[in-house]
Amino acid sequence: MIPRVVIAGTSSGAGKTTVATGIMAALSNVAAFKVGPDFIDPSYHALATGRPGRNLDAFLSSPELIAPLVRHGAAGADIAVIEGVMGLYDGASGRGELASTAHVAKLLQAPVVLVVNCEAMARSVAAIVHGYRTFDPDVNVAGVILNKVGSSFHADILHEALPDIPVLGALHRNAALEVPERHLGLVPVAERAPRARAVIEHLGAAIKEFCDLEAIVALARTAPERPGEAWAPRAETARVRVAIARGPAFSFHYQENLELLRGAGAELAEFDPLTDEALPDADALILAGGFPEVFGEELSANEPLRREIAAFDGPILAECGGLLYLAETLDERPMCGVLPVEAHMTQRLTLGYREATSLSDHPVWPKGTTTRGHEFHYSTVSAAGNAWEHQRGREGHVAGNVHASYLHTHWAATPEVADRLVTACG
Repeated sequence: MIPRVVIAGTSSGAGKTTVATGIMAALSNVAAFKVGPDFIDPSYHALATGRPGRNLDAFLSSPELIAPLVRHGAAGADIAVIEGVMGLYDGASGRGELASTAHVAKLLQAPVVLVVNCEAMARSVAAIVHGYRTFDPDVNVAGVILNKVGSSFHADILHEALPDIPVLGALHRNAALEVPERHLGLVPVAERAPRARAVIEHLGAAIKEFCDLEAIVALARTAPERPGEAWAPRAETARVRVAIARGPAFSFHYQENLELLRGAGAELAEFDPLTDEALPDADALILAGGFPEVFGEELSANEPLRREIAAFDGPILAECGGLLYLAETLDERPMCGVLPVEAHMTQRLTLGYREATSLSDHPVWPKGTTTRGHEFHYSTVSAAGNAWEHQRGREGHVAGNVHASYLHTHWAATPEVADRLVTACG
């Protein structure tokens, strides 16, 4: 396994995305990874590195696959930079370490650089860093980057408070380095690519100026060898065609899912529901997550495409945003009308990992199938549904060849999902 380093935060909002993306932009030939089920941060990683942004989630894909997934995703790269999730020790349940940044760092035997938001703080930074370094002695917190520093004088005070750990950089408060946010986190690259490129260029320049890149790379090289097999999809000749929604409204895709579909024999035909008035010629349809609520007016106005989707008779898989798009209406605007439900945006966040069992027969998710997934949405639909049962009850809808739910699923540990979709196209 190549040199690798984890960029962790003391909490959400500490600045780990800023620092990690900046390091990716400042270095060359970087393989980028994000701990957890996030779709948006990997889109910035991809723009910074020119390689697919990938996820490492020990809940969704099992701890045993974390190292093989890194070997696969880092093939041909010189260094792997892994951005953490939430605070360093925050895991899937809020209690144990499963799927936390610390858990992934231990599985990879990777050193950790801790990003600390230093606003309104001086010597207290030493207590915070000491706590994170000693909480789990098996986690190698080997360096610190100070973020949102107020001045050079402030930086000097912080440095003096941390004599026992390498301070690898100090980033001053700078609005040019901030990425706009909304209800589910950062605004995805698909909606603002030109501006995102400019921000990433600023981030890379700031990291080069204010951080010790040579020391960060040297730290990554201290990660020990980890011999083993790489995760890999099969490689079959394409025999079916799968239409897959992309663009600003539907940008949530796990890279490994796409690779598994291609490996199972699917050619992926992309289309943008905001602009394309016809589906590609295809045997199956995938409507992934995204932000249909932000583009509700445009999606509703594209009546030709809505009619084609309503008439499509092949297998359909829809997750979260795709579920909303298949409803009769979304906040009173007409959608595809495939499912007899109405969808509405709410002020309440539904968030968390799920262990789900399929309630209804579908070619891809047969009745009784179990899987792990993740929910993250501010919306609701008018009926509980018959797709999944998990710890929050029943949700999602199965109707003939249509399977639509709020559950985002990562297929690295269950490649048979892609196989079943390709088989269903026959």
